[in-house]
Amino acid sequence: MESIPQLIDAIYRERILRARRTPPEQKLMAGAELFDYACDITRSGIRNQHPKADDAQVEAILAQRIALSDRLGDP
Repeated sequence: MESIPQLIDAIYRERILRARRTPPEQKLMAGAELFDYACDITRSGIRNQHPKADDAQVEAILAQRIALSDRLGDP
C-alpha cells in the first residue's frame, strides 16, 4: 500500500496532466464558471448580512465588493 505522501503526489501529478490536456477554451469557460459560482456564494453572504436588501441592493453590494477586490489586487 502506498504511503499517504506518495498518494498525494500521484493525485497531484494526475491533476497537472489532466489540466495540460484540457483545451484552452474549456479552461476559459471553467474560469467564468468559477467566477459565477463565487458571485453566487458572495450574494448568499450579502443576503445573510443584509436580509432586507432587495435584488438590486444585493447586486450593488456585490459590485462594490468586486471593485474593492480589484483595487486591493490579488492576495
